[in-house]
Amino acid sequence: MAAIRDLPNFLRLLYGLLTDSRVSTLDKLLVGAAITYVVAPEDILPNFVPLIGEVDELFILILALRRLIDHAGLDVVLDHWAGDPDDLADLNLERI
Repeated sequence: MAAIRDLPNFLRLLYGLLTDSRVSTLDKLLVGAAITYVVAPEDILPNFVPLIGEVDELFILILALRRLIDHAGLDVVLDHWAGDPDDLADLNLERI
């Protein structure tokens, strides 16, 4: 339930980081590419490949989001985080 409760905060954080000029353009492009890969009908690893084919999109998206947040820096992340700052201490994108 905590993941569902925090989802709006994470979406606001994502939007804030993607529109913030202090965040690297490369990191923004990587997130955009990851989102495009998730919604694109073509897969690098088809879903019939056991386990890996089913989670590759999620793994790529988590890596891109983790890089965006890590490279943005704590000050920038806190500027866009609407939730409790203590919740960022154990930021767990896999849980979300």
